[in-house]
Amino acid sequence: MAKQKTRGGSAAKRREKQRQQRQDRISSAQSQTAKRTDRKRAAPKRSPWLLIGGTIVLIAVIVGFFIFLSNQSNSNSNTNGQNGTPVDTTTLQRVTNVNPALLSQIGTGGVSNPFKLPPGSPPLLTGPNGKPEVFFYGAEWCPLCAAERWSIIAALSRFGTFHNLKEIASSSTDSYPNTSTFTFYQSSYTSSYIDFVPVENGDTQRNTLQTPTAGEQQILTQYNVTGYPFMDIGNRYLITAASYDPAVLRTNPNDPSSDPLTQQQIANQLSTENTISKNVLGVANYLTAAICKTTNGQPGNVCNSAPIPSIEQSLSSTPVGMNGMQIGLVPNGFDALVRRPD
Repeated sequence: MAKQKTRGGSAAKRREKQRQQRQDRISSAQSQTAKRTDRKRAAPKRSPWLLIGGTIVLIAVIVGFFIFLSNQSNSNSNTNGQNGTPVDTTTLQRVTNVNPALLSQIGTGGVSNPFKLPPGSPPLLTGPNGKPEVFFYGAEWCPLCAAERWSIIAALSRFGTFHNLKEIASSSTDSYPNTSTFTFYQSSYTSSYIDFVPVENGDTQRNTLQTPTAGEQQILTQYNVTGYPFMDIGNRYLITAASYDPAVLRTNPNDPSSDPLTQQQIANQLSTENTISKNVLGVANYLTAAICKTTNGQPGNVCNSAPIPSIEQSLSSTPVGMNGMQIGLVPNGFDALVRRPD
């Protein structure tokens, strides 16, 4: 009997202990729930205006970033002008490696002597490397310069090598709009015979691109240069006007407003005798002869080949090519006008 009472008492204690544990767990759970509820009640309510304000700030940052990129792009454009596009291999080959037989066949191409002789007897103009200097002053937007560059590249390629030439077009709002050409800006030229010093004074949008150095400005002042294009070949021969009519580089040479030919189309015409090649290569032969006079006939394989010796003999005359057509400069904004001498 005593054992039964003991077991009964122990069972009752265990049940009481289990009941107490359940009660403790319930109380603990209720306490934790109450705390969570209190925290939720204590948490401040977030205003919807905070989310709206954050969104506005984010949008402002994004817009500001794109404005910054746009300004950077405009700044680069104003500084560097139109970068142009690389010249394709075929076009470059046809302009810089004209068949000597075709050059001989074309001769002057019927183009008048484009040179003037400098007054007096100025010393030979030499370039940065001490060689006879060929100085070019033009602008990317200038349509007359656009035409002149074709002849310059064809001629100077007989004395050296151009690097990094780019294709561009002249101004779309000037005479002979969008004339296909190249830019000398950021290009280079290597030669054992001459130093070529080009200055592209304005870009295609008429922003200042390259400013003449003090020495270059002295040349421009010495010869009272007031327009484009201008060339000084060793202080021996000057070009102060367009050497041929840029209209020949258009689909209809009789209509200056007709569509311009592309670089590829013009280059393709430099392998046979035609109106374009006679003008471009005729002037190139004049330039070659003038350069040969400053290099004492070097290189011989160029300066002694026809028609260069015969053209050299004609360079004592001083008519102005293309009736003196030149792009004049008006100080405010590089506005252009085409002028001819009276």
